[in-house]
Amino acid sequence: MATTTEGPAAPSRRRRSPYRSPGDRRARGRRGGLRRHAGAYAFISPFFLVFGLFGLFPLLYTLWVSLNDWHLVNGRQGFVGLDNFRDLLADPDFTNALFNTLSIFVLSTVPQLLLALGIAYLLDTRLRGSTFWRSAVLIPNIVSVVAVGLVFSQLFGRDFGVVNWLLDTVGLAGDEPIDWRADTFTSHLALSTMVMWRWTGYNALIYLAAMQAVPRDLYESALLDGASRWRVFRSITVPSIRPTIVFTVIISTIGGLQLFTEPLLFGGINGYEGGSDHQFQTLTLLLYKHGFANFDSGYAAAISWMLFLLIAVIAALNFFLTRRISAKD
Repeated sequence: MATTTEGPAAPSRRRRSPYRSPGDRRARGRRGGLRRHAGAYAFISPFFLVFGLFGLFPLLYTLWVSLNDWHLVNGRQGFVGLDNFRDLLADPDFTNALFNTLSIFVLSTVPQLLLALGIAYLLDTRLRGSTFWRSAVLIPNIVSVVAVGLVFSQLFGRDFGVVNWLLDTVGLAGDEPIDWRADTFTSHLALSTMVMWRWTGYNALIYLAAMQAVPRDLYESALLDGASRWRVFRSITVPSIRPTIVFTVIISTIGGLQLFTEPLLFGGINGYEGGSDHQFQTLTLLLYKHGFANFDSGYAAAISWMLFLLIAVIAALNFFLTRRISAKD
C-alpha cells in the first residue's frame, strides 16, 4: 500500500487587487504626464533660462538700483527707498520728457500704421512688378538708424535743408526759414517723419502677410453682391487681420516710447539734452543724461522703471480695448 507524504505547504501568493484608489490613479497619471511632456519642457527651457538671465534678472536688479543712491563709478552709496521716484515725479524735466515722448509717439505711430495699412492693401492687389514693390518698401528698415538720423538732420536743416527749400519753392516757407530744432511742434514733426519713413514699410509687409491669409472667396462674394472696394476693405479685410493690427500697435508702442537714436542725432552736440530748451528730449534721452552724463545710476534706474510701467500700461490698454471691440463684433 503506497503512502503519500505531503511536503510543507507552499506559501500562498496574495493576489493584487485590480482596484486602485482615485489618489493612486491621479498620481500615476501625473507621473505619466510628466514623462510624456519631458521632451517639450526640455525644448522650451532654453528660452526661460535666457529670459531669466538677460531679462528678468536685469529688470529686478534695476529695481534694486533705483532704491539706492548709486553712483555709476563709485557704486552704491546707501539705501534711499522710494526717494528717487519721489524726486522724479516732482522733476519738471521728467514731465517735459514724458510729454515729448507721448507727443512724438502719437505723431509717428498713428499715421504710420494707417499708411502701412493702405500700402499693404495696394500691394495685395494685382500690381505689375509686385515683387519689386514688396521688396522696395522694406529698404528704409534695413538702412542703419544712424544713417537715417544723420540724413534727416540735414534734410531738416534751417539754412540749407532740402525740406525748407521745397517749402519755399511751393510758397509755404513764410518770411523766415523754419528752424525745425528750435520749436517743440516742428521738432516733433521732424522726428516723427524719421520714424514713419523707417518703419512704415516694415509694418506694411506684416499687414500684407495677414491679408494674403484671408480667404479670397470672401472678397469675390462681396464684390458679386455689389460691395465697393472700400466697403470690402472696411468690412472684410480689417476685421480679418485685427489680431495682426493689435500686434503692430503693441510693438509700435514699445518702440515709439523707447525712441532714442533719432532725437540724439537730431540734437547734434549734447544731443541728450533734446534741444536748447529740452523741446524734444524723450524719456530715454533723460535716462541717458542722468545715467551716463551725471553718473546717477539710481535716478536713471528709476526713470527706466517708470518707462517700463508706462509701456506696460499703454500696451495693456491697447490689448483690452481691442479685445472689447472684437467682442462687440
